Amino acid sequence: MSEQTVNLSLPYILSSQAQKHVTHNEALRRLDGLVQLVVQSETNTPPSSPAEGACHAVGSAPTGAWTGKAGKIALFEDGTWIYLTPRSGWVGWFENASRQRIWTGTAWVDLLTESEISQIGINASADATNRLVVSAAATLLNHAGAGHQLKINKADAGDTGSLMFQTGFSGRAEMGLSGSDDFEIKVSADGSAWATALKTSASGALLMPGRPLVRASYGETALTPANNTRTGFGTLHLNQGGFALGATVTSGVGSRLTVPVTGFYMITLNVSSFAAASYSVAVQQNGATNLLTVRDSDTGSQSYSQSATSLAYLTAGDWIALHHTGTAEFQFGYGKTELVMALM
Repeated sequence: MSEQTVNLSLPYILSSQAQKHVTHNEALRRLDGLVQLVVQSETNTPPSSPAEGACHAVGSAPTGAWTGKAGKIALFEDGTWIYLTPRSGWVGWFENASRQRIWTGTAWVDLLTESEISQIGINASADATNRLVVSAAATLLNHAGAGHQLKINKADAGDTGSLMFQTGFSGRAEMGLSGSDDFEIKVSADGSAWATALKTSASGALLMPGRPLVRASYGETALTPANNTRTGFGTLHLNQGGFALGATVTSGVGSRLTVPVTGFYMITLNVSSFAAASYSVAVQQNGATNLLTVRDSDTGSQSYSQSATSLAYLTAGDWIALHHTGTAEFQFGYGKTELVMALM
């Protein structure tokens, strides 16, 4: 039978042993040093005036009384050093470093450096996808004396590195690198269909793919509208952000142009005409309000190209058409008589 325990090497009290208290007290001394292990320091030099009960981790090149005891735990009890051999997995609090460390079999290392923690849940339950979960009113990431960076790294350009904002665990907004190295801000009303509101290319170009803008005309044709009639639109040469053609305009031809989003719009009307009499062309809101007007009072027979620009506040669902007075022939189409609108 062995005279010591397997793990902590505590001496057994043997049968018919004299002075059993000596063996018992030796085991107590070892337990007193090892249980709730606190190590004062890791060093090669024994302290000149060690405190009773102090533990030190002996370094790799010990001197003095510790010579030949590399890697041992030196416990000072009853005025002498007791040497204990750590086993792999022993954990101790290192007082001088304010660190919890683990013995790997060859060295003492910080516990969190050596250990891999696959999941952490703070006031919540982590899972295989959300390996770090925090349930709190706020989360603070503070500097350590200067600046601070929060880094989100992805493996390849086609992967995603982003911040997701949710309502009831359903996505509503996302910002970051989504499937490319272009920075995007996206929004969603249902967590399924997404629209890119802002995009900055990797080269630094700023784009707004969801910004409503349109370049619209009746079509590539010539037309002479009668006095006090309207022309709508039939061709959207450029369209972004949801502009659409609606019902046929009243008292005229072409379709209404429907405003997709409420806000301030920059409106430009370009007019290409062959005037035989004075006329005016107005951009009209909902068949009632003139937003801007292009006029010509020259009754001579000659061609004109005119334009006007104005700012107007429009509501989603408003419709736009052109209202005509007088008599003139107009050339409709791209770069001719057309309407350009963009949300500011």
